[in-house]
Amino acid sequence: MDVRTRNNVSVTGRDDGPVVMLAHGFGCDQNLWRLVAPVLAAECRVVLFDYVGSGASDPAAWRAERYSTLDGYTRDVLEICEELDLRDVVFVGHSVSAMVGVLAAAREPERFAKLVLLTPSPRYIDEGDYRGGFSREDIEELLESLESNYLGWSATMAPVIMGNADRPELGEELTNSFCRTDPEMARVFARTTFLSDNRADLERVAVPTLVIESASDAIAPREVGAFVHDRVAGSRLVTLDASGHCPQLSAPDQTAEAILAYATEKS
Repeated sequence: MDVRTRNNVSVTGRDDGPVVMLAHGFGCDQNLWRLVAPVLAAECRVVLFDYVGSGASDPAAWRAERYSTLDGYTRDVLEICEELDLRDVVFVGHSVSAMVGVLAAAREPERFAKLVLLTPSPRYIDEGDYRGGFSREDIEELLESLESNYLGWSATMAPVIMGNADRPELGEELTNSFCRTDPEMARVFARTTFLSDNRADLERVAVPTLVIESASDAIAPREVGAFVHDRVAGSRLVTLDASGHCPQLSAPDQTAEAILAYATEKS
């Protein structure tokens, strides 16, 4: 199957600019980058795509066994890079895609120049001294609710994830994005997202890395950003004056500025 069609790949921007690959999170698709991508495209070659099971990807390519671990999503990324012959990629991963970027760069470091981890979390469940933001009971309850009533879960959780209660249109957009996702595929991606533990993988990162967090984020609190920054050697941490887990929508100018400055910075 053609990878470009499978993952609904699109390329915009300058052919002579640094390659910036934008990877969306759970329940989303490349459309959630629409406010950031044009800013980046003015100076960069921007690669957008949908994971199999999301957006306008080919649903016939979806297999539960492949996408029940982050390895399946990592393979999507690496296969797109191979298909387009991408090198020196600045990989921007939002939410769970931050860990996909970590895994991809560890597997094929020659493909990647830099990582940008946007509101990342290597583990959502609290454990010992580690604070991921949720107890195991919280996550099990969240997944049970999602599996029993996906549309109802989407309407309840999307505004929490988005934050910015004074801007309800943002929560509505994320709700609609969730609801466009096939419930069966969403259930698999949700379990993969919320039950993964990639803390040990952070120490494998060997490319320059920027960690971007929101000042207030119910899904990935500040403690998580500090943890990722501490575990990725030589990384930088930027805290946006923004709230919510999706600053590419709630604070697109700040988000684009931070990504662009890092992507175009000379080593």
